[in-house]
Amino acid sequence: MAARHSMATTVAAVIIGAAALYLNFAVSGRQSLLFLVGVAAGLVLYHAAFGFTSSWRHFITSGRGDGLRAQMLMLAVTCAVFFPLLGRGQALGQAVRGSVSPVGVSVLAGAFLFGLGMQLGGGCASGTLYTAGGGNTRMVITLLAFIAGSVIGTAHMPWWSATPGFAPISIVSAWGPWTALAVSLIAFAALAGVTLVVERGRPQAVAPSSHANLSARWLRGPWPLAAGAIGLALVNIATLLIAGRPWGVTSAFALWGAKALAAVHVNVEAWPYWAAPAQRAALHAPVASDVTSVMDIGLLLGAMAAAGLAGRFAPTWRISAGSAGTAIAGGLLLGYGARIAYGCNIGAFFSGVASGSVHGWIWLPAAFAGNAVMIWGRQRLSTPKATGFGAGAASGNDRGALSAAIVGTPAD
Repeated sequence: MAARHSMATTVAAVIIGAAALYLNFAVSGRQSLLFLVGVAAGLVLYHAAFGFTSSWRHFITSGRGDGLRAQMLMLAVTCAVFFPLLGRGQALGQAVRGSVSPVGVSVLAGAFLFGLGMQLGGGCASGTLYTAGGGNTRMVITLLAFIAGSVIGTAHMPWWSATPGFAPISIVSAWGPWTALAVSLIAFAALAGVTLVVERGRPQAVAPSSHANLSARWLRGPWPLAAGAIGLALVNIATLLIAGRPWGVTSAFALWGAKALAAVHVNVEAWPYWAAPAQRAALHAPVASDVTSVMDIGLLLGAMAAAGLAGRFAPTWRISAGSAGTAIAGGLLLGYGARIAYGCNIGAFFSGVASGSVHGWIWLPAAFAGNAVMIWGRQRLSTPKATGFGAGAASGNDRGALSAAIVGTPAD
């Protein structure tokens, strides 16, 4: 077993080194740096077990809010750097822009579907990547379905784009960076305060404290959630400074799916989404030229290395048909929802809110509602019946054999 873990770390390190060198010489030094930022994201996500899906589930089911507070810290640190830079419009001698998207029916519907998919598929966008890279084979299935759902979403984008909505709104542009930052920090503090109030009413919801020395476990993990929050903030800040725009994840999934269809002679270029100049250029360019793609691949490899360092890289190929089915369904919802909502928990929520985009704030409650609905459905399915059918012994994330078969086991 130890040899397997060591092998995973070694293989990941070799691939990371070779890929960084290739990108440096074949594409650009900037692309190589962004790939390494993606690797760092994988390490941070895995070692901190920083999951949006799990933290939202914990808050909804038990009132535990440590994960949500960590997300507010992540947003606060990122906004404190982003807003002044976005207000100036440049950093380190290059133009920078935020992730600001339209607000409308497509965002509400897409975020809600994404929320359903989070609990059904077992992860969000970043969670799917880092758990798949860490050796969770069920999440590889979710990832493949995520890619399929993303490209299906691009086929339907003209219809969703025609639904009622408003033009992109940036509070940084509307109010100025400092007023926008002050309002945002107050909002983050208020949301963190709500989680504390909820926890006080449910003492069992308080997460156990850890007194382990971070300096002794920085390489192997686990890390405190606060360390993960700051680490992800640094990932997004580095992405803005190097790429000139914030971190994103799921646009690459749509690109990979479209390239796969084009390879089997499906004329995706005839779809309006891929007929746009930027998308058409990406479709014809090598994957190595796409910033989001190289960062996603780096994230997968970073998580693989982290899992090996932690001694937890142990893929298993025994997946039940029910679990595989829910992984596929969840992945399709995640991909489709992310595409029509202009992003996922990273691109729409994290980077959207950090860019001062109103669509990021609209995305949050809609996705949270989707999570709540799916969790409610899981609980209903796992409630024991008078006939004795449906529920097994409750343990961990699975509350019975029926719920495990129908909705799978969340990994994020």
